[in-house]
Amino acid sequence: MTVTTRFAPSPTGMLHVGNIRAALHNWMFAGGQGGRFVLRIDDTDAERSEERFVAAIRADLAWLGLTPDAEVRQSERFALYQQRFDALVAAGRIYPAYETAQELDLKRKILLGRGLPPVYDRAALALDAAARSALEADGIRPHWRFKLDHDAPIAWDDLIRGPQSFDPKTMSDPVIRRADGSWLYMLPSAIDDADLGITHVVRGEDHVSNTALQLQMFDAMGVAPPRFAHEALLTGAEGKLSKRLGSLGVDHFREAGIEPQAVIALLARIGTSDPVEPLADPAPLIAAFDFARFGRAPARFDEAELAQVNARIVHQLPFDTVADRLPAGMGAAEWDAVRPNLTRVAEAADWWQVIEGPIAAPAFDDETRAYLAQAAAAAEAIDWAGDPWHALTAALKETTGRKGKALFLPLRQALTGRDHGPDMAALLPLIGRDRALARLSA
Repeated sequence: MTVTTRFAPSPTGMLHVGNIRAALHNWMFAGGQGGRFVLRIDDTDAERSEERFVAAIRADLAWLGLTPDAEVRQSERFALYQQRFDALVAAGRIYPAYETAQELDLKRKILLGRGLPPVYDRAALALDAAARSALEADGIRPHWRFKLDHDAPIAWDDLIRGPQSFDPKTMSDPVIRRADGSWLYMLPSAIDDADLGITHVVRGEDHVSNTALQLQMFDAMGVAPPRFAHEALLTGAEGKLSKRLGSLGVDHFREAGIEPQAVIALLARIGTSDPVEPLADPAPLIAAFDFARFGRAPARFDEAELAQVNARIVHQLPFDTVADRLPAGMGAAEWDAVRPNLTRVAEAADWWQVIEGPIAAPAFDDETRAYLAQAAAAAEAIDWAGDPWHALTAALKETTGRKGKALFLPLRQALTGRDHGPDMAALLPLIGRDRALARLSA
């Protein structure tokens, strides 16, 4: 058996961080098992689906490096759905229902008012052929429901949540097709999973009841169901479900200067018993991926933690991977010198300005200006071919008696215009003799 997972977004909007996490975990599990990862575009809702969102989904997955092994679109598979639908109608597992939305809403309110669960009463099953013909003659077109088998509980062993059980008598027969002939999510998804050989479905715990319904659909079609893993939902830093998480996507991360490796490193581990590690290479994350390490508690997504992971990822990035995002003229030596002080790659431009100049040094007092004049004289005398920073500070320590902050800080301020920054031993050779002498003299 080839392990096959799928990510099935609807192209009705942009992917958010919860979607990205589901896509990532499906991709990681398939990769770790030597399997296949399928992108399924769930575009059965023709009115709300847009091609720009299809393109955005593909672009977001590409940015993250989650390359699918195959892509299918539900809008191109209607003939298959119709074939399965007809067979299930013939088998008595799908039936027409004629209640309007208003009538169904009234039934629900009555049941709730009596303290009963709002389960559909299957009134449509009591209609004979003549009654159905009369309704259709009046212009009432049916929607279609899948008839649940009430004889046995629905049970499965979830890869994250463990043993699960539902009583089908407490569940309404789900509507699987609208009166206009359009499809709802439930049945086409099960048909696709069967047809595409999906072996594992990794999705949020908000789909648990859907899984119970779909297990009966698999059984009605006579096919083995996939294994299911339902993950705890993401919460915000405050520890509760947050609307903001629904707006955080790849565009937001990219604009914030977040590297895709940081998104992967964080989302791979939150919700598990493993620590988040700033791994620029996803291979160790894939190798260690294990559903047994996921807990049922909500997974906390914190943008501040993502920023910290991002900084540590940036510190590992080689020049070749960022060269096209650096200022013109900035080379590997400059990148290696400033990289340890960056939280985002874009900040390298600030340090390139420090190296190239001009800079704005602070206003120094008379004593400091005298010290910097001595530094300028010492800088002219040292050997710039070796280690100019340590040569300069050693000479000044000997001639002025200064040490520690009094020795180093005025030099850094005069040479860079900053109080903090990259190691001056790496930075000073890049600033170079002429610029350094001009800055110390100024």
